[in-house]
Amino acid sequence: MSSEGLSASEVDALPDRIAETFAGMTVFITGGTGFMGKVLVEKLLRKCPDVEKIILLIRQKKGKTPKQRLEELLSDALFEKVRNLRGGVEPLLAKMALVSGDVGERDLALSEQDRQMVTDETDLMVHAAATIRFDEELKKAVSLNVRGTKLILELARQCKKLKLFFHVSTAYCHLHEKLLEERPYPPPADPHKIIEAIEWMDDETIATITPKLLSKLPNSYAFTKALGEALAVEAMKDIPLIILRPSIVIPIWQEPIPGWTDNINGPTGLLIGAGKGVIRTMYCKGNSYADYLPVDVFINGIMICAWNYLHYGDKKSNVINFTSSAEIKVTWLEMIEAGREIVMNRVPLNGVVWYPGGSMKHSRLYHNICAFFFHWLPAVLVDILLFCLGYKPVLMRVHRRISKGFDVFEYYTNNQWDFKSDIAQTVRQRLNTRERRDYKVDAIGLDILKYFEDCIRAARIYILKEYDDTLPAAKRHMTVMWVVDIVFRCLFWGLILYWLSGAATTLFMSPGPRDVTATIME
Repeated sequence: MSSEGLSASEVDALPDRIAETFAGMTVFITGGTGFMGKVLVEKLLRKCPDVEKIILLIRQKKGKTPKQRLEELLSDALFEKVRNLRGGVEPLLAKMALVSGDVGERDLALSEQDRQMVTDETDLMVHAAATIRFDEELKKAVSLNVRGTKLILELARQCKKLKLFFHVSTAYCHLHEKLLEERPYPPPADPHKIIEAIEWMDDETIATITPKLLSKLPNSYAFTKALGEALAVEAMKDIPLIILRPSIVIPIWQEPIPGWTDNINGPTGLLIGAGKGVIRTMYCKGNSYADYLPVDVFINGIMICAWNYLHYGDKKSNVINFTSSAEIKVTWLEMIEAGREIVMNRVPLNGVVWYPGGSMKHSRLYHNICAFFFHWLPAVLVDILLFCLGYKPVLMRVHRRISKGFDVFEYYTNNQWDFKSDIAQTVRQRLNTRERRDYKVDAIGLDILKYFEDCIRAARIYILKEYDDTLPAAKRHMTVMWVVDIVFRCLFWGLILYWLSGAATTLFMSPGPRDVTATIME
């Protein structure tokens, strides 16, 4: 029985008004091959069988044509469930159309024929393409996140049937606001002038003025996403548009694959690094928390907001924060402790360098000292050993990447923001029992420890390519590393005590002033 007293069959008999909203629609998506985009495409194909068409803007990448990239996308493990449901890849391809283009190029690099198809057929647009690298050089970040947004909005203005445009922003683009409300904020600069500037300035000049442009913002990502959002606010007077602000988007919670991700950004990378025994110290306020949002929850939110806007005509709710901290808060310390328990006792990783350990440091000096002894010094020693054995040194390179990531990460782990999410809370109250089950956007039933375990297990398979048949060997290796860690600790502290006792003996046995005088007199 469900929470409302309905049987499973009665719940299934309820209408799915979200799927009905997308029936007969053509949906145009930018960023469809990215992390969020993949989950959106999969959900539309699986839950909305009557969607007319999904058009993806795809660029050529690493020698692969847009068509090859689309075929690879639909062959991914993420799409296995919908492939089985629809009878293979071909029925999925029949629902898809692609246009070759690039958000980072002038005029989007679209052919006239493709542009015509988009403007003639599109009912709903989702603009999710962006560079999410925090340390991206400013010119590229502006090209993708600001100029790209401007060009997509211009394309949307030309669409003859457009019912709704979604601009995917971020809850972390107005960092001067410790409480982010669901409303527009002034941008840190004029986006049009910034676009003009990066188009005629050379790279060296842009690099020189970047610190002044960013001002108090910590990176190019926050700066350019705020500018992109300002362009979307401008466009509201011309087209039906909703700005979506998700917080830190993390692996899938429920379906189709619990814990699935295609990258090691954010918490996933942190858990893997700690689980491998590579990350042993982090400068962070352990009792603070970040706002995380499983990617499937956000995608469900997009689809629900489309239904709400088109069904209820709620045109005032045009800036929506998708955040989770109003319902659940997980501190950095809780996350690390949960991850440590999982990788040590449930899902160990292969090739663990050292037994997982370490801690968060409130003092930067203490963190730097620990980083020297537990990150850099072991990395040098291991790489020297690898070189002597004829292997390629790797650990110094790994720690350079970790250190670079920490430089960006520390700003967010040592600051705290809160978010209002009243609109999302209101909209989900309009859902029936079936829709609340199939388009999950609340935290009911969330088991944090189970979720982190799913994340590590999925990362193990889909990122690290470490399959379940290697778990017994990984557990044995973890036991060996535990013994090595204990032996090393005993030797280390034994040597320290031996050195201290020797120093103390020398100090107390050395002659005092009177002994020296007596020796001279004799």
